Amino acid sequence: MTRVDWNTAPTLTVEAAGTHFAYRRLGPDRGTPIVLLNHWGANLDNFDPPIVEGFAADRPVYALDYRGIGRSGGAAPLTVGDMAIDMIAVIGALGLAKVDLIGFSLGGFVAQEITLRQPDLVRRLVLAGTGPAGGTGIERVGRVSLPLILKGLVTLRDPKTFLFFTGTASGRKAAKAFLARLKTRTVDRDKAVGLSDFGRQRRAIEAWGRQAPQDLSRLRQPTLVANGDHDIMVPSENSTDLARRIPGAELVLYPDAGHGGIFQYHDTFLAKAKTFLDT
Repeated sequence: MTRVDWNTAPTLTVEAAGTHFAYRRLGPDRGTPIVLLNHWGANLDNFDPPIVEGFAADRPVYALDYRGIGRSGGAAPLTVGDMAIDMIAVIGALGLAKVDLIGFSLGGFVAQEITLRQPDLVRRLVLAGTGPAGGTGIERVGRVSLPLILKGLVTLRDPKTFLFFTGTASGRKAAKAFLARLKTRTVDRDKAVGLSDFGRQRRAIEAWGRQAPQDLSRLRQPTLVANGDHDIMVPSENSTDLARRIPGAELVLYPDAGHGGIFQYHDTFLAKAKTFLDT
């Protein structure tokens, strides 16, 4: 398989953990597969096309929907641990013995949990816009996000404008470009995320924020941590904390950027992440 066009990649399903999970696959058959795990309330259409396509230029890439999200069956789990168990089962059902994990936001929580539970499964780890269990402000995600979600509804703008990007001119410009990229796929779009599963994921995130800190010194995989320097959803200090607690981790903080720093600086992030994964 050599398909690298995200906007026409078919939506597939695989049976695992007692239900079916939706996913898309791009790229060649050679190389360590990259598994992408996305944010709260995100289906497959919320992955940034140039980032996915950039990785798929020379590596197999699998983008996954969580249980209850998009076309995946069941109800969204109420804990990050249960999401990780699901994703481990999906990776196994796809026949992948060793992967590189890239987790954004909630996906970064899940990626940490996968790696702690199944360290032999993960070769390298990229944690973007995310934080550790018990991290600063993570349990407040609902209180921070819901007013901005309502602001988006009132102003007829996508809430990610306010949640993922700063209010500066460059932040708003990046938000507009990112949201336009998410709309370029016009066929076979994923199923919208329902309010119930959106709420269940919120509860899982808040539980992660209240959870006791984990021993991240157990993460021996080479790790890249990336974020914007003004993240209000998962405060940027959590990225600094991750990089400090994971042995040998590398930290990148993008200037004048929020939670979606990797989308604002998608070309720079892609180049950095590819170099890191190919080392």
